[in-house]
Amino acid sequence: MKFYLACALLFISSWSFSQKTRKIAFYNVENLFDTIDGVNDDAEFLPSSKLNWNGTRYMEKIAHINQVMKELNTPLIMGFCEVENAQVLSDVIKYSEGSKSYGLVHFESPDARGIDVGMIYDSTVLHLERSGYLRFTLPGQDKPSTRDILWAKYSLGKDTLFAMINHWPSRRSGQDESQPNRLKAAETARHFIDSLLQKNQHSKIIFMGDLNDYPTDLAPKMISEKLTPMIQPESGEFGGTHNYNNEWDVLDHIMISPSFLKKKGIKIIKNSGEIHSFEYLITEYKGQMVPFRTYGGNKYLGGYSDHLPVSVNVSLP
Repeated sequence: MKFYLACALLFISSWSFSQKTRKIAFYNVENLFDTIDGVNDDAEFLPSSKLNWNGTRYMEKIAHINQVMKELNTPLIMGFCEVENAQVLSDVIKYSEGSKSYGLVHFESPDARGIDVGMIYDSTVLHLERSGYLRFTLPGQDKPSTRDILWAKYSLGKDTLFAMINHWPSRRSGQDESQPNRLKAAETARHFIDSLLQKNQHSKIIFMGDLNDYPTDLAPKMISEKLTPMIQPESGEFGGTHNYNNEWDVLDHIMISPSFLKKKGIKIIKNSGEIHSFEYLITEYKGQMVPFRTYGGNKYLGGYSDHLPVSVNVSLP
């Protein structure tokens, strides 16, 4: 009798823990385009292109994203980058298991290719109070041409939190040449963070995204001067979220304000930052373990993304 009672108590305790602990996650899903020719420069991802991006491949990509979400136990909030529009995220929600209650936050950005950032959230737990975007002009240009920084304010009972989703300008032209672009993005994000903390020094802020910079670079440091980094090389098996020239490092970040670590209300569990390398997200290429991509050049590989997802654990009140 005592054995069965102990098992029942263990089950109840485990169930209670799972209900009270969720994840907030971020994932660069690598070119989640629909198959429709839009006003943006999406010719590369159409059925008539060299990539032969068709409905079957699109639905496989959606299924892969949902597989990751399920493995993460349907996060409380999940940020995305490299998504073409709101419809592709609506499809992620539509075909997901057990997460039809997700709400969606998305705005069209001025990025030439039409790739945006977005986030989904569990609307049965969080109430969306407000949302918006931070738009900025890169040095030497006369109008915005890159991804916006997305933000949303949520409430949970008497508690509130702010989530920010980023996809900073790329390093394609070289680290030194492109660094001023990411510094501009960091300056924009930092101004928003400073304004929140000036209004309320106890604001709960979670900042997520592919910053196209490593933790030791100048632009991420502008954010980590105010927020606590939760993702480090040691947060994952391979030492990073992305592999370039056979070297792993962290491009995908999560940082939080100090108030998020305090016991009162919704809080983020200390040292819970994790880079997820589920077996199906990794493949071997030329003797190296790398993220399993959707394409290798023009060859369809049927993989997931060139980035790994990251998350933190959240304790609900």
